This record gives sequence, C-alpha cells and structure tokens, in this order.
Amino acid sequence: MLALLCNHPQKEKMQSQNPIIADLVKIANSAAGTMAGMTREAREGARERLREALGGIDFVSREEFETVKAMAQKAREQADALEARLAALEAKSTKK
Repeated sequence: MLALLCNHPQKEKMQSQNPIIADLVKIANSAAGTMAGMTREAREGARERLREALGGIDFVSREEFETVKAMAQKAREQADALEARLAALEAKSTKK
C-alpha cells in the first residue's frame, strides 16, 4: 500500500521532499518481499516433510480399491451360496 502511494504522481513530490517516508516505503516493501519469501520457503519445507513422513506408507488407487471391493463382494456371495447349499445337503442327509 505504501508503495502505491509513492508511485502516485502527486506523491512523487512528497517523496523527494521527505526522504524519511521514501526510506520507510523501501523498508516496508523489503519486509513484504521477505515475508513472502519466508512464507514460500515454509510451505515448501512443510510439503517436503509431509512427503518424507508419508513416503513409507503404501496407498492404493481408487480403481484398485474398487476392484478389491468387488472381489470381496463376489467372494462373500459365493460363500453365502455355498453355506446355503451345505445346509440343504445336511438337511437332506439327516432325513434319511
């Protein structure tokens, strides 16, 4: 914001008349640039630490998960069918 004030044509006269304000604007701009750089470095560092922490964990894709889920569903249905068939055979054999 201070930089915008100094770039304004009417404010240029004020800047040349008051070097303290010009110095304050330079300091503010430098501080803003430094803060932006520090924020960027902190974000990149956090991402790197997160990558390292999660590096040993194995993740599966949604497609792989859905495939295994479908296989488990089919196996469950087959197990239920075999259980019913076994119960029917046992009932038939106890009647004899």
